[in-house]
Amino acid sequence: MRAIVQHAYGGPERLSLAEVEAPVPADDEVLIRVAAVAVSVGDVFLLHGEPRAVRLAFGLRRPKHAVIGRDVAGVVEAVGAAVTRFHVGDAVFGESEQGGFAELVAVPERFVAARPVSVDAVHAAAMVVSGTTALQGLRLAGVGPGQHVLVNGASGGVGGFAVQLAKAMGAEVTGVCRGAKAEHVRAIGADHVIDYTREDFTAGDVRYDVIFDLVADHPLGRVRRSLVPRGTLVLSSGKGGKVFGPFGRIVRASVLSPFVSQRLRPLAARRSGEDLAELARRIDAGDVRPVVDEVFPLERAAEAVARLESGEVRGKVVIAV
Repeated sequence: MRAIVQHAYGGPERLSLAEVEAPVPADDEVLIRVAAVAVSVGDVFLLHGEPRAVRLAFGLRRPKHAVIGRDVAGVVEAVGAAVTRFHVGDAVFGESEQGGFAELVAVPERFVAARPVSVDAVHAAAMVVSGTTALQGLRLAGVGPGQHVLVNGASGGVGGFAVQLAKAMGAEVTGVCRGAKAEHVRAIGADHVIDYTREDFTAGDVRYDVIFDLVADHPLGRVRRSLVPRGTLVLSSGKGGKVFGPFGRIVRASVLSPFVSQRLRPLAARRSGEDLAELARRIDAGDVRPVVDEVFPLERAAEAVARLESGEVRGKVVIAV
């Protein structure tokens, strides 16, 4: 089968198209013929091997997995002996551990869901990791009607879903993004938009019930001052050093949380077929719509990754296989 492979850490130039052996599904796995795979920040981390801490799990000198990619959508090609919920020919989407930049990928059944009937494979792939991360983050914060939620990084993949899901949960939503992306963030449902190039949300007088921080561009103390006394800060991804990336800040928040009135909650998003099924229901109900920035063919996967790295993306970058 065709796949995009990398044999060394580095930038998009490390990616190349190759013929590799097709995976064989284990008893509990679904073999998916991939129609589309989204590019996520996690893919970029693994491509570069940075922050360096990721190499402890994914290969110190070179990647353990030659094929990256997690957010897949396609059609069931085969099923393992223990699979009960899916059959050959079913339209599905799911989250693989790796291996999604390929024509075929094997994914455990519990991390797969039926594709929403109202969207195609490209848009289904766009919501796998970003959608589940946003859903789990808002759930962790206990977002509900009447709350004021700020999403820092509202124009990206996770941020865009967080804005839409928070609105669907009844919250008043403020999105933080670059000014050029403000109209996009308003269009997906934000009640208020802050252009971070002109205004620092941590310097204002508004206090939020929940801050979903996807950027990590302010010290914890300043972000906390923008919360109500019993507010919740959810931390996921963002900036950081080359060794630990955003994880150092997340650890500091975890240590501090028991000693302050506010809840500081690191988000470790997990694979979940149940959450994908909930997202599918919300998509079909019209609560949420995946936003696709640009679609690239498989052989141009390096360009797709470079597009995500450019910082100009509105929504998700997707590879059509």
